[in-house]
Amino acid sequence: MTRTNEARAPLSTLIALAAASLTASLGISIASVLLPTLTRSFGTTVSQAQWVVLAYLVAVTVTIVSAGRLGDLFGHRRVMVSGLVAFLAASILCALAPSLDLLILGRALQGVSGAILIALPMSIARDMVPAGQLGSVMGLLGTTSAAGTALGPSLGGLVLAWSDWRTAFWLLAGVAALTLGLAVFAIRRDSFHGPKSLMSLDLPGTIVLIVALAAYSLGTSGGASGIPVSPAVLMAGALFAIVIFVAVETRVTTPLVPMAVLTDRMTGAGFAMNILIGAVMMATLVVGPFFLTFSLGLKESIVGLVLAVGPVVAAFSGMPAGRLTDRFGARRVMFAGLMQTTLGLIILAFLPRYFGVGGYVAALIILTPAFQMFLAANNTAVMAGASREERGRLSGLLGLSRNLGLMTGASAMSTLFVVFMGTGDPAEALIADVSHAFTMTFFIAAALAMTALGVAIWSNYGCGQAAPDQ
Repeated sequence: MTRTNEARAPLSTLIALAAASLTASLGISIASVLLPTLTRSFGTTVSQAQWVVLAYLVAVTVTIVSAGRLGDLFGHRRVMVSGLVAFLAASILCALAPSLDLLILGRALQGVSGAILIALPMSIARDMVPAGQLGSVMGLLGTTSAAGTALGPSLGGLVLAWSDWRTAFWLLAGVAALTLGLAVFAIRRDSFHGPKSLMSLDLPGTIVLIVALAAYSLGTSGGASGIPVSPAVLMAGALFAIVIFVAVETRVTTPLVPMAVLTDRMTGAGFAMNILIGAVMMATLVVGPFFLTFSLGLKESIVGLVLAVGPVVAAFSGMPAGRLTDRFGARRVMFAGLMQTTLGLIILAFLPRYFGVGGYVAALIILTPAFQMFLAANNTAVMAGASREERGRLSGLLGLSRNLGLMTGASAMSTLFVVFMGTGDPAEALIADVSHAFTMTFFIAAALAMTALGVAIWSNYGCGQAAPDQ
């Protein structure tokens, strides 16, 4: 009897999967608070230091699908353990880096291994966790990811209070080492192994997809210093590479992303909704600080505390969202989450203008659990019907679609805010103009959430979630 037929999932396995998710999210968030210190330590500009964060995000984005596919080919546990070893080594490289260039290289390597830690826990969960607990485990992974996002800046700040920035990366190395030990002893060896050949990885498709995603990532982040190419050219290059990628995938025998996966109504809808909701989620992070600072007049320290409400609420609402998914089904929780998301965005558009910080916090408390309901239901529905041969690939595509949404939202939502405000400098804008731009931006965000709800209705979403294990 396999563990997928047991009454309960092994606690040690859940802890190991949650620790992997926590490690990856800490890798993203802990570095953000280090940027001012890094500019002083290396005598560099803010735009150059930002690549300590961007290198990780871009590396995750361009490799996450390949990371999931490697798990399908060589065994999810084996690739997960290898990813943790690589993350540990990259963290040590970052801690010892004598220059900013080597630190950025170390962060890129962290991102490549971080992609494995994001993609594979979902596929391992699908293989080892009973079907009736899958939603709860997806909620657990969402909880630990949110907890890592919330804890990262706080841990980084504490480290800087009594040591230097290098200690933050030694801390990441320690977390990775602990997670590695948990994974080795708690995650059972794979009962299924795909064809152990790199020829099955679809190297041409992988290379073209990496080029496309790298160009898109750089384009949405405004380009990169040292690369004499404008964001517009990068975006055009990304579109051209995607066309080539589709042509390649329709001709190879073992495609990295079979077109049938994307054209399947339920699975394709899951990825599309992930992009839409990812963009909406990013609006609270890139637009909210400007409203809180220039409309409500809050100090930076208070703005940080207000923004921390979102990750904290997410950490507490992930597990309940997963349990709701198990109890009522992904379809019902999906619709409830998207409707609550739309309502929360409309409330966020208006309430802070009349009730200040209290209104903003109240809106986040309504909105954030809705995000978690969507993520738990979406991940459960897509992964529940996945065959063993495709679980890593699908979990990688889920991570990719969410990252694409976050990057697109960071660019598009901030651009919308500037357009509605009428100036690129909120310090020069009237308070009324900042407030108006904030309201209109979140109206657009609410429209995107409604679009996602329409996609869910069109796809008859979640009907296949109870597919038997294959």
